[in-house]
Amino acid sequence: MEHQGERSVQRRTGFPDRPWGSARVDATVPRVAADFLDRQRLVVIGAATPDGAVWAGPVTGDQGFATVLDERTVAVRWSPRPGDPLAGVFEDEHDIGMIAIEPASRRRMRINGRARQVADRLVVRTEQVYANCPKYIQARYIQARDVEPDPAGGGAGAAAESGALSPDQRAWIAAADTFFVATRAPGMGADASHRGGSPGFVTVTGEGRLTWPDYLGNSMYMTLGNLELDPHAGLLFLDWQRGRSLQLTGRASVDWDPQRAAGVPGAQRLVDFEVDRVVQIDGAVPLRWTPPEYSRFNPGPNDQQEESA
Repeated sequence: MEHQGERSVQRRTGFPDRPWGSARVDATVPRVAADFLDRQRLVVIGAATPDGAVWAGPVTGDQGFATVLDERTVAVRWSPRPGDPLAGVFEDEHDIGMIAIEPASRRRMRINGRARQVADRLVVRTEQVYANCPKYIQARYIQARDVEPDPAGGGAGAAAESGALSPDQRAWIAAADTFFVATRAPGMGADASHRGGSPGFVTVTGEGRLTWPDYLGNSMYMTLGNLELDPHAGLLFLDWQRGRSLQLTGRASVDWDPQRAAGVPGAQRLVDFEVDRVVQIDGAVPLRWTPPEYSRFNPGPNDQQEESA
């Protein structure tokens, strides 16, 4: 089925009028993708809760915690932390977007479909499976595994919820080089995607508004296409060195003003996000990564830090 939101965005950007996007993505998991998934320690999932809010959240485990059962079925071991806004969503079959990302190799794989919680696993019936290019992924390497949360930092799973960003959270976002975004559209399913750039590529305005640039990509526009049909979105920021997660839900809108985009290096357009709710979970991720090696594709002030091609 053609995704009308994607086609609308493609036409607006001058993309050739030909079939392209989620409707062209295969539902089966190829062998190379199955092998990749089996090696991963981190995936990010995205879905809507019953109130219509969209959230993105991290799932981690040993290699093999995410695995392919057959060419249309993926299973992921998942026991949500207390306070995780996605807990309980998959008691019945539900749209899910998922991205598996391997920062060390700058590889990522997206899986969209329908999921249901069965015991300690999410069982996903796949509808879209595809790989993305390595653009804007910062290389990171796991330097510590299965770290116990620091009790002084709130302990495992300690969640703090609010309706606005604290000064610490605003600083966290303003320094980020990576985040994940979840979207959905009625009848078209959910999606989880990656966004990366030089630190500062996400700007924070006050307690409840963010803006980020939309860089040159593969012209599928799965995120922007969903936003054309439903503005609700969920963002996930990870603290790669302390294991904290910051989950935001709110509404996103695309600003097509070329003059405004021209003021941001590399921006094709800008996306504004209004925060509705914030959940911070300390000890959400038991992995610790090294500081980043910035992607050579990142526009902006860290161009001089590009790795050799």
